[in-house]
Amino acid sequence: MTEPGKKPTHFIQEIIDADRAAGRYGGRVHTRFPPEPNGYLHIGHAKAIWIDFSTAEANGGLCNLRFDDTNPTTEEEEFVEAIKEDVRWLGFDWGDRLYYASDYFEQLYQYAEELIKRGKAYVCDLSPEELRAYRGTLTEPGRESPYRNRSVEENLDLFRRMRAGEFPDGSRTLRAKIDMASPNLNMRDPVIYRIQRARHHRTGDTWCIYPMYDFAHPLSDAIEGITHSLCTLEFEDHRPLYNWFLEALEIPDPPQQIEFARLELTHTITSKRKLRQLVEGGYVRGWDDPRMPTLRGMRRRGYPPEAIIDFCSRVGVSKTNAVISLGFLEHVVREHLNRTAQRVMAVLNPLKVVITNFPEDRVEWVEVENNPEDPEAGTRQVPFTREIYIERDDFMEDPPKKFFRLAPGREVRLKGACYITCQEVVKDPATGEVIELRCTWDPESLGGSTPDGRRVKGTLHWVSARHAVPAEVRLYEPLFLTEDPEEGGDFLANLNPNSLQVLTGCLVEPGLAGAAVGSRYQFLRHGYFAVDPDSTEDLLVFNRIVPLRDSWQKIQGRERT
Repeated sequence: MTEPGKKPTHFIQEIIDADRAAGRYGGRVHTRFPPEPNGYLHIGHAKAIWIDFSTAEANGGLCNLRFDDTNPTTEEEEFVEAIKEDVRWLGFDWGDRLYYASDYFEQLYQYAEELIKRGKAYVCDLSPEELRAYRGTLTEPGRESPYRNRSVEENLDLFRRMRAGEFPDGSRTLRAKIDMASPNLNMRDPVIYRIQRARHHRTGDTWCIYPMYDFAHPLSDAIEGITHSLCTLEFEDHRPLYNWFLEALEIPDPPQQIEFARLELTHTITSKRKLRQLVEGGYVRGWDDPRMPTLRGMRRRGYPPEAIIDFCSRVGVSKTNAVISLGFLEHVVREHLNRTAQRVMAVLNPLKVVITNFPEDRVEWVEVENNPEDPEAGTRQVPFTREIYIERDDFMEDPPKKFFRLAPGREVRLKGACYITCQEVVKDPATGEVIELRCTWDPESLGGSTPDGRRVKGTLHWVSARHAVPAEVRLYEPLFLTEDPEEGGDFLANLNPNSLQVLTGCLVEPGLAGAAVGSRYQFLRHGYFAVDPDSTEDLLVFNRIVPLRDSWQKIQGRERT
């Protein structure tokens, strides 16, 4: 979010500053976020939400939340509630300014009648196929409908009968009378009302005709007193139509549409249709799958909302479309979590260690820092016992030269606890697999150092066998193998078969028992993780948010050299 009193520096702000200097809108700034409730929000919407709300906030203005619910066949109350929840989760508040385009259905209908009375709209009997044929192409002008010159009286009569339900679905439309030869296809007498007998999630069966988005949107903005209607670049070609409706109806002090570049990420699909394919085809576990770019998926994965907003802010506002590296998003998330996440010990592939000279019934509570980046985060007590688990990868029976972790005869430090030395390796007689290490500890090293000041190069994380809490850990990689999932024409062919790896039999330190869903931690030497809703009293489930390794910083460093 924009800092209070600090104005952003981008072209939208320049337009607002110019408007204020000219006294336009009486100096007001009023924006809106207008999603259609036909699906879940994704990372691209996060940028739009941030721009809409932060622009208003930075200018002492207001931002509405409005659902442009003009298509009853695709809209559901479930999406309405999900969108409200997601906007709140990102940290924004619309106050008492929650609206629906359906609130204005009667007023929009009256606007349509007014267009008819002004000779700027007509009822057309062309079928959908004929409409497409008459529309023309980018290189050829369209043809005028044979019904284009009906009288005002006839058009009013037919339109009122359309509303009354006298005609079948799709048999007639109301069209704006503009210019069938316009180089902009959106201006070739666009449909503004269609007959559609479908139950609306708010108005029920009250209406059998519904306004088109391009008609409802500018007029809803006008009804709400919106000053700056901010939207993504794909609506740039629709701006002449947006303005045409406002001018044709002589709306005083009309809102202005301003377009900005949408947010696109590498390795990511944001098309609602294609995301639905992923869900319905079983390629992901649902709309909130942590691999999905939906805000619900990112929330479940553990992305902090503050980091998402910070990312949007760093990407900035421009008029040029660009694809942003997924690595940069992960970099911003990692920066945030590095400052805020508690460090804990988790063993993902356990190997048992028995400390033979440590008393069997003894429990030593050792002090471990919670976050070295935040001294105020304090410390915690972790139990240390005779039997512990370490990472299997932290032991090698015949290590290479630069392997500084545990090996036969080698001494290492256990994080926060003591020094241990491996004395014996126990193997499964059938497979030869190492199943247990027998070590000794140096009692004088309790706390992680020794009076003689000797140093060891390896420090291992660990958990007490007696106290460890069982966990399942889910490791995520990008859902798509290629930066452009559309590469080759079939995005499904570019799905990453290793986008999810599930680790069972993991162990975490006892302080995580009962951790709340959504809680975020750094698992030492592994990455950042969040508690998944699948967790139960008996089994914690963690999602890896991002690994520790920062590929973005590595890329940036390479570019600078």
